[in-house]
Amino acid sequence: MPLLSSQYKRRLFVAAVVMLPVGGIAIWQLAQFPPDTTPEGAYLRIAASLGKNDPAGCFAYLEQDAQDAVFSIRGYAQQASEYIRKGYPQPLQQAALDGYRAAAESPDEASLWADMAQRKGWLTRMRQDLSGVTAVEINGPRASVTTARGTRYPFRQRPNGMWGLTLFTAELLAEAERLARDVEAVKQAAIDYRNAPATPR
Repeated sequence: MPLLSSQYKRRLFVAAVVMLPVGGIAIWQLAQFPPDTTPEGAYLRIAASLGKNDPAGCFAYLEQDAQDAVFSIRGYAQQASEYIRKGYPQPLQQAALDGYRAAAESPDEASLWADMAQRKGWLTRMRQDLSGVTAVEINGPRASVTTARGTRYPFRQRPNGMWGLTLFTAELLAEAERLARDVEAVKQAAIDYRNAPATPR
């Protein structure tokens, strides 16, 4: 059943204020956050991060599978880059590395998530839809947060008790799977290049 209380009404006002261009951040910081062991607490922290133009701050409030996928994306990109540097001929290295550079050279997973979210338009999508919480539905480890604009944000509870957004999990997992295949292809190409007979001059 959807939950609605005077506390949610107050947070609805505060969350809406955070999206205002002037004064929103200061007012938001005065609000009392619900714990991130509640779906609305996780959602409001995402809204706060975007309101402060800190998309990397949203990473902590993605579900576990989404976070794991970002870790894998970064790791696979680094592996592919290493195979390219060690096995590809010098004239081919630069172009091959370019496809993995953003993920491989990202300083951490939160930064990589922020970069991906920007490039894929996820940040714009969320900023357009974010508003105050009007209802929360919890069904076991899954939940949805409904906003004043009628948008429903899906969440799943992580093993540590926090709730994480599931909105982008499928796309992140697909990207991780694609890079896993890339690593194998790049590895084999590097072996083939190393074993190829030298071209007579």
